[in-house]
Amino acid sequence: MTQPMPVAAEDDSAKNMIDLIAEMARALVDTPDSVTVEALKDGDGTVLRLRVAPGDVGKVIGKQGRTARSIRTILSAASMKVKHRYSLDIVEETQSPQE
Repeated sequence: MTQPMPVAAEDDSAKNMIDLIAEMARALVDTPDSVTVEALKDGDGTVLRLRVAPGDVGKVIGKQGRTARSIRTILSAASMKVKHRYSLDIVEETQSPQE
């Protein structure tokens, strides 16, 4: 597998997909300021990595992963329109203890 590379900022479809995922995530979480989405080129597609506050991960994933599955379904439908494969990774970061 190849190493993911950041997507160029001038790619309009990638920016639209980032905005789409970010807005959906901000609507779901308690701390919308902590939502970040980055796009990484991976082979023939693009991986969108969603990061939220540690306490909000469950809200984005939902019961039995239903919310995450719904977000991925919307992303898949939007991907078909731009004829480019996008996938979503929800990155769960553990809080490191303050030293």
